[in-house]
Amino acid sequence: QVQLVESGGGLVQAGGSLRLSCAASGRTFSMYAMGWFRQAPGKEREFVVVTSSNGGTKYYTDSVKGRFTISRDNAKNTVYLQMNSLKPEDTGVYYCAASRYATDDPKYYDYWGQGTQVTVSS
Repeated sequence: QVQLVESGGGLVQAGGSLRLSCAASGRTFSMYAMGWFRQAPGKEREFVVVTSSNGGTKYYTDSVKGRFTISRDNAKNTVYLQMNSLKPEDTGVYYCAASRYATDDPKYYDYWGQGTQVTVSS
């Protein structure tokens, strides 16, 4: 069992930065790939980025490439999402999730956090 708690969301102006954190409980964190998803109002949840269990492989959705960076610290059971050059279209609830696979498909994720709100004003 893995419990995930996100933090770091907030309100920021376009062009600004935020750093999200996702703290995991349990001793098996390092076995899981960790992904970030987001859901904008009125839209379906979408994949943002995933990192493999050892952090060696990362996949980003095209819209965030060059602006967002995922990292993880397995010693601290934490995964981070550094978001730079934020745009209003980045607004949404951001969720971290754990999967046995480094995939963009949400159905393969076994554990989800409760989400943290990110709002980017224009």
